[in-house]
Amino acid sequence: MAPCCPSFTSLPVIISIEMPRVRKQPPKASNGANLGFETTLWAAADKLRSNMDAAEYKHVVLGLILLKYISDAFEQRHTELLAEREHGADPEDPDEYRALNVFWVPRNARWSYLQARAKQPTVGKLLDDAMVAIERENNSLKGVLPKVYARPALDKRRLGELIDLIGTIALGDPENRSKDILGRAYEYFLGQFASAEGKKGGQFYTPRCVVRVLVEMLAPYKGRVFDPCCGSGGMFVQSEKFAEAHGGRIGDISVYGQESNPTTWRLAKMNLAIRGIDANLGPEHADSFRRDLHPDLKADYILANPPFNDSDWGGEQLRDDLRWKFGAPPAGNANFAWV
Repeated sequence: MAPCCPSFTSLPVIISIEMPRVRKQPPKASNGANLGFETTLWAAADKLRSNMDAAEYKHVVLGLILLKYISDAFEQRHTELLAEREHGADPEDPDEYRALNVFWVPRNARWSYLQARAKQPTVGKLLDDAMVAIERENNSLKGVLPKVYARPALDKRRLGELIDLIGTIALGDPENRSKDILGRAYEYFLGQFASAEGKKGGQFYTPRCVVRVLVEMLAPYKGRVFDPCCGSGGMFVQSEKFAEAHGGRIGDISVYGQESNPTTWRLAKMNLAIRGIDANLGPEHADSFRRDLHPDLKADYILANPPFNDSDWGGEQLRDDLRWKFGAPPAGNANFAWV
């Protein structure tokens, strides 16, 4: 007997989960990431807690971790090219790096250069200049790296200590890249900071185990995956991993997303860029309800963890929205509007 409702096969598969958020203290150790250096990571954040709230120092620390990863991967490739010099390799040719999906890092942005100057009072300016230089040389990172290190409110002595601390963690060598150590470091920090900030943190962290279950239920082998409230991009990362684990490859899935929080949107761009995932997250952050950046998208899969019971979503101003073809959702709560 043929399966019923064959006409539904052309519709996108949608899985959405809404989880209540509870404010609690950050856990002591691993949050599921099992990195082996969680204590060092959290100590790095603690160094800045005295003069900066969690929402701010999260991006200071994560920006440095990203910089360390990019520089470690660059230095590894640089060493290989030095050894191949007699065969015509050029260690200062950016194309030698881009051909292997390694970001090109200018001299003044390399970790060794910056750590050697970590105790200088100008270290904040040096870090901001490094971020600008990396963006200039790598299109996928343009406009997303943090440039917050030169501001007067940031204690430069503690910033130097933070650089030294992160300098003890190997992030971009081949072994750690193969283990996705950076992605897990991001995940660990996002989980810790989500716990520390509570609902006021401006972003909501969906635990990796929950995302993994949703992706395995959805089974996105190939096609267009859309998340209208994508946060830091974890749903996309797990979807790509699922496809690869089942014989596919990065590129079999086309990623589309949108995020209203500007700092979280930049974090998602960073998170996907360092994994080589080409994502369309729009030209900037935007609210999916008030400004749909993908109005013509026909997605194969929609996977999202929308904010739970959001009453301030602009429902009264959107009563005639074309998307409510099956009826307008209640204005006082966004849950049905997300669906």
